[in-house]
Amino acid sequence: MRGTNFSFYVVLLLQEYQIDIFFAQTWTDSRLRFNSTMKILTLNSNMVGLIWIPDTIFRNSKTAEAHWITTPNQLLRIWNDGKILYTLRLTINAECQLQLHNFPMDEHSCPLIFSSYGYPKEEMIYRWRKNSVEAADQKSWRLYQFDFMGLRNTSEIVKTSAGDYIVMTIYFDLSRRMGYFTIQTYIPCILTVVLSWVSFWIKKDATPARTALGITTVLTMTTLSTIARKSLPRVSYVTAMDLFVTVCFLFVFAALMEYATLNYYSSCKKPNCTKKKKSLPDVSFGHMMNYSVLDIRPPPTVITLNNAMYWQEFEDTCVYECLDGKDCQSFFCCYEECKSGSWRRGRIHIDILELDSYSRVFFPTSFLLFNLVYWVGYLYL
Repeated sequence: MRGTNFSFYVVLLLQEYQIDIFFAQTWTDSRLRFNSTMKILTLNSNMVGLIWIPDTIFRNSKTAEAHWITTPNQLLRIWNDGKILYTLRLTINAECQLQLHNFPMDEHSCPLIFSSYGYPKEEMIYRWRKNSVEAADQKSWRLYQFDFMGLRNTSEIVKTSAGDYIVMTIYFDLSRRMGYFTIQTYIPCILTVVLSWVSFWIKKDATPARTALGITTVLTMTTLSTIARKSLPRVSYVTAMDLFVTVCFLFVFAALMEYATLNYYSSCKKPNCTKKKKSLPDVSFGHMMNYSVLDIRPPPTVITLNNAMYWQEFEDTCVYECLDGKDCQSFFCCYEECKSGSWRRGRIHIDILELDSYSRVFFPTSFLLFNLVYWVGYLYL
């Protein structure tokens, strides 16, 4: 039979963690019974190799080290009825398969798995003693990146080709602290996005100011994204922090593209008045006279000359390129004259020159909605 007491600290490093434990095993060996007034016989580590001890191994350990300073950290006690207590201090680096989809709001249960190496359950049975798993007082140790939520122990039978083995497992439940990532990543990303909205209040004619602000915020988000990835292992899936940084980058990039769109449509070529000349018949003299179309537009008339009918009409004073060009086939207008016309029927009018006014409402509202969904989804769902 066996019991285990733990005093430990945990250092979680990516896909593995380090733990310092006091490992205790208790069993009964009838061959070591003795008759004496002494009920307990305490022996040093030199006697450990002279008696039989369980061949316990840690299944998920990568490295393990026993402590030998200043003497071997081992304890061996024998009771007169043959009961044996064997303890030793170990430092173990064990595997912990981290699922980082919710990083940095993730929680983990890191296992420490052990069993006999060569004795199946028919030959040796492992059992937990009552209250055998204990954690040291947290005043003597501290996890800087995680909160220790508690521990739990289980036992199960694992079937292998060599037989059925009893496997004992201890789970250390940990919850990551967000303080570091909030200060280093989340707050700077939010402030950078808010800073990109300042351009919506700058006059559209101030091209150098708005362009410099847009490019600066984009480069800042790129730097923050690179720094955020350095604290993560190279996983192939998207983490919660990746999602947040990517969305912030898209908001900043969209603010820059907003000004590019506004500047393009604001610089549309204004319509020019085209002076056209129209040849009209002279009824009195029978020859042609040239009239310049200036600022008047008389109604079309019909003139009869030599039993022939001619339409007398004047062209419009101005020919608007915007009305005849491709710009007026979209939802955006270059000029006020584009607002009317049969092509506008059934369409939504968006004045491109008022894009800054739309952005002042759309960007903060959408970013606030994203944050609401993001934090509620990852923290409470």
